[in-house]
Amino acid sequence: FGISSNETFVITTTNRTEVTEDNFSKLVYDGVTLYLLQSVDQMLLLATKERIEFLPHYDTLVKSGMYEYYASEGRNPLPFALAELIDNSLSATSQNTGIRSIQIKLLFDDSQGKPAVAVIDNGSGMTSKQLNNWAVYRLSKFTRQGDLESDHSGYVRPLPVPRSLNSDISYFGVGGKQAVFFVGQSARMISKPATSQDVHELVLSKEDF
Repeated sequence: FGISSNETFVITTTNRTEVTEDNFSKLVYDGVTLYLLQSVDQMLLLATKERIEFLPHYDTLVKSGMYEYYASEGRNPLPFALAELIDNSLSATSQNTGIRSIQIKLLFDDSQGKPAVAVIDNGSGMTSKQLNNWAVYRLSKFTRQGDLESDHSGYVRPLPVPRSLNSDISYFGVGGKQAVFFVGQSARMISKPATSQDVHELVLSKEDF
């Protein structure tokens, strides 16, 4: 790498976890992206890309959730899909010590591409590993790989109260990916963990699949 013998450097994961002699054996080697940095908190000069490998059935994403939504028997299915997306924000902001902010925007500006639904919140944010886990359909805490980057925090279920914006409003529990592909053709997740300076972005699209 062109590093001089007297130069100090660290190797970290994309979540800025330093790889040491103690945790090296816990790394899952296939497909793991590592940073070679001068310090753990060094600013990145360029954006990096990490490929997420998983093999769901084609219909799993592009048609998922359709049965549940249409099974609402006469009700407009769109609110149920939006409820799934809002649920993610409710979970992300459930531990906020200050104001919980959740915005829903309908974007129709052609200069920004196709119309879109944007759900924006000031929650805890997701690490690259949490985004990876979100992308993999039906990935439970029991089947995730036991490497040093595994995150089993998962969904924070609100206390049981009458269904409202302070409750778990996900009617069918089919998850955000199914809701996204019920409404549109692609998903873009942009998240900055509260404990990190890095901004992570995940893109899933029907066209890519």
